[in-house]
Amino acid sequence: MGLLDNVRARLGPARDKVSDLAQRHGGSIEQGLDKAAKMVDEKTKGKYSDKIHAGTGKAKEAVDRLAHPGGADTGAPAPGPAAPAQESPGTAPGSGSGTDRTPPPQTPPQGPPPAS
Repeated sequence: MGLLDNVRARLGPARDKVSDLAQRHGGSIEQGLDKAAKMVDEKTKGKYSDKIHAGTGKAKEAVDRLAHPGGADTGAPAPGPAAPAQESPGTAPGSGSGTDRTPPPQTPPQGPPPAS
């Protein structure tokens, strides 16, 4: 745990600076996200419109969390990116799971996975 404490101590000032920048420039950041999303949506001719809008929404939520950190800072943002990374390797060849899986679908899935 000593290493983790050292990393947190060193990243504290950077986190504070990022939070301050997100507070000051949150509107500009969100406008930039919207502009980029619109451009990508136009370039892909709307094919991935739902994914683009979902990603833009998540990015805006992340900016909002940075601008307005709430409550205890226990490193909660770290598990968010790790969760999808844990799902993806299971479908890759040689994932080490030892189970045979069907190949991934040819078209990207639409929306979140079912909660069954």
